[in-house]
Amino acid sequence: MAPRTRVKERAEEQATTMSADQQAVIRIVANDLHRLNQSVMKAVEAGVSVELVRSARHHGGDGNWGDLLIPVIVTQQPHG
Repeated sequence: MAPRTRVKERAEEQATTMSADQQAVIRIVANDLHRLNQSVMKAVEAGVSVELVRSARHHGGDGNWGDLLIPVIVTQQPHG
């Protein structure tokens, strides 16, 4: 059984002081992160290592920012 990441639950707990629009976009981010985590686990189970690395930071101009990520993939070399 795959480990549970609780991304969606944590995001919802943190969203209690946000506006309805902010909560809606946070739910989208949490759902997308959950899918990303599932994909990373599948990749690991298929035999590759996945590291997510910040490639940039997006600034909204009003003090808010978000990290943008890229995957770094390492495959195992076949044993000979």
